[in-house]
Amino acid sequence: MANNKRELFLKRRVRVRNRIKAVAHGRLRLSVHRSSKNIMVQLIDDVKGVTVAAASSLEKELGFVGKNNVEAAAKVGAAIAERAKAAGVEECYFDRGGFLFHGKIKALADAAREGGLKF
Repeated sequence: MANNKRELFLKRRVRVRNRIKAVAHGRLRLSVHRSSKNIMVQLIDDVKGVTVAAASSLEKELGFVGKNNVEAAAKVGAAIAERAKAAGVEECYFDRGGFLFHGKIKALADAAREGGLKF
């Protein structure tokens, strides 16, 4: 039985990733990573093994370098939606990893949906 945060996180991540792989059928994956200081997102084509688009709070043009808050997450979500449209992507799967879907992760997902991504 998992009894510490890291083990629970890893179990959640594997469970989420396996569910996505079961129904992916060639669609791209929007993968989110959140650290204590930044939030990063990638649009990944698992069939080819390439990253199609990426956005991060580390980018100076977003104006949130070194910030990991809800506003930064929303800005990163809008940026990834814009870059996905430029790459010709409209649909993907949202891979939250082991992170719970609330707060910053939810703000990023909502901003990406408002920007035109469907998942």
